[in-house]
Amino acid sequence: MTPRERRAALSLAGIFSTRMLGLFMILPVFALYAEHLEGSTPMLVGLAIGIYGLTQALLQIPYGMLSDRFGRKPMIYVGLAIFALGSVVAAMADTMIGVVIGRAIQGAGAIAAVVMALAADLTSERHRLKAMAMIGITIGLSFSVSLVVGPVVNSWIGVDGIFWFTAVLALVAMGLLKFWVPNPEVSKLHRDASAVPAQFREILKDRQLLRLDFGIFSLHLMLTATFVVVPLALRDHAGLAVDSHWLVYLGVMLTSFVVMVPFIIIAEKKRRMKQVFVASIAMIMVAQWGLALLSASVAGMVVSLFIFFLAFNILEASLPSLVAKMAPADKKGTAMGIYSSSQFLGAFVGGLAGGTLYGMMGTSAVFLSCGVVASVWVLVAVTMRNPRYLGSYMVNVGHVSEEESHRLVVQMTQVQGVAEAVIVPEDGIAYLKVDNHALDEEALQAFSISNGDENAGETAGERAST
Repeated sequence: MTPRERRAALSLAGIFSTRMLGLFMILPVFALYAEHLEGSTPMLVGLAIGIYGLTQALLQIPYGMLSDRFGRKPMIYVGLAIFALGSVVAAMADTMIGVVIGRAIQGAGAIAAVVMALAADLTSERHRLKAMAMIGITIGLSFSVSLVVGPVVNSWIGVDGIFWFTAVLALVAMGLLKFWVPNPEVSKLHRDASAVPAQFREILKDRQLLRLDFGIFSLHLMLTATFVVVPLALRDHAGLAVDSHWLVYLGVMLTSFVVMVPFIIIAEKKRRMKQVFVASIAMIMVAQWGLALLSASVAGMVVSLFIFFLAFNILEASLPSLVAKMAPADKKGTAMGIYSSSQFLGAFVGGLAGGTLYGMMGTSAVFLSCGVVASVWVLVAVTMRNPRYLGSYMVNVGHVSEEESHRLVVQMTQVQGVAEAVIVPEDGIAYLKVDNHALDEEALQAFSISNGDENAGETAGERAST
């Protein structure tokens, strides 16, 4: 990656992570704080935790489309300003309804799709996957950090203070956008990073991708529902002092990160993705039942949470990889957009359902219900087709005619390691599915106009033949 590409990836990852911290720091503490708010009910507590997912799911794809027209940075500024406003509303609220409104406004600052589109604008086709991976890793780390930092910050400044801190983080993100994120020379549609409305029908008819959409929906449903009641179970059932909750989260997150590494290696390197994937869902199911049966014991809660987060981390890493493997080469952005919306909808349903079930039947009912969701997901995942172990790859072939694009597709699919090729003439991009272990990258890069002067009149096909 060039220094400019690294700077773009790191600064955008910083923007994403500050927003994620703001959204999730309240997760391990809000149920305890909400008891003292006027009009608090278990259902409203769950709604406050999860409602950001509804507005995020509804608005993230429209934000991305608006950024094609009005620019990436202006839409990110708008999203961050709305996120900051929601944080202030929640911080100043002294009623449960006020916090719900604030969290809904937070979610309405739905900049995820725009950030990804800007990352695509600022990186070359060859290095774009690296930039996206850097952003993805930062998102995962910020979520884990938020679970540990949330209880600590709560002990210093309270949940209303966390909301104020979140508003400050939004301002910090604006500063990063202004002073560190480069300005794109050209903003255009990237089919690997942005949703294309014309492709929705085809993606929504793909049963393999729908299985994965159901999976991420279920995973975040269970995560949000679980954290509606986990703080209460640790305090009221296990008898653990609230000031010590962060130690539990720190321990389970650190150990689960270490233990997950061999599973990821087996899944990717040893090509046992489906087996590891299904086993991880089964682990989630066991963890939920463990939380239901062992909540009176600190040790039982810790072991169950460790199993949950071990499986959660594996699945959170595996699901996007599976979507990328199974999505058509030129429809990855659309597939990821629908997948992401499913994730946020899962968070909304999980919060609402978790709060409602807790109010009606107690904490065990929430854990057992999540166990049922995991059981259904196991059945759905078992019927999943074994994934092709293919990665995404893009080559900038420049402006080509329809006829030349067909000829280039034939030539590219003859390159060792290329399994699938699609060229969209108006994009000037070849979207490929490749076996990275067997790929002759040098032969494939011969088709790229970046290997020489685009204005010299030499086509991608002529360049490859020389």
